[in-house]
Amino acid sequence: MGESLLDVGCYEAPLREILSNVRYTGVDIVGNPDLTIDLETTETLPFDDSSFDCVTCIDVLEHLDNMHRVFDQLIRVTRRYVIVSLPNCWRDARRPIERGAGKFAHYDLPFERPVDRHKWFFNLEQIQRFYEGQAKRHGVRLVELFATEKPSNPVLRTLRRLRYPGRRYRNRYCQTLWVVYEKPQPLSAAA
Repeated sequence: MGESLLDVGCYEAPLREILSNVRYTGVDIVGNPDLTIDLETTETLPFDDSSFDCVTCIDVLEHLDNMHRVFDQLIRVTRRYVIVSLPNCWRDARRPIERGAGKFAHYDLPFERPVDRHKWFFNLEQIQRFYEGQAKRHGVRLVELFATEKPSNPVLRTLRRLRYPGRRYRNRYCQTLWVVYEKPQPLSAAA
């Protein structure tokens, strides 16, 4: 990972203790950040280009109207790696919608303006296309792309995979899609 980490949307900054041997900087509007930054209103992150060996942004972009601009900033301020995760919104919405309940986390319409809500609604396939497109757009290498699921009974999981093969299973049951990008290194830095 390197010697420095920028944790964008760190909230309570759990990585600060876990990675105690790394120069850690956490930014968020709430929680326990090192710098309080409103990602919705900032045009640029207050760091020079290539300031950090690694940048993480875990389940944050879906909360921002300007997610594309913030993504550009993640790439700009990293020297080497960017790790991003986005939730599969379809997984959480599918069952309430099928049952006619229509209410699920982060997409309600409360009387008072909520502090935390999702502003984007997408499935795993759409997230993957976004990740792959951003890799091409920014000229970064997509090192790893993987989905995570909540633990479930292996027999039930197998039955679900049989009933909903391939992408249908992933869109229904996978919880989060993760990506690791690597920024190309200048020839002098690679030597």
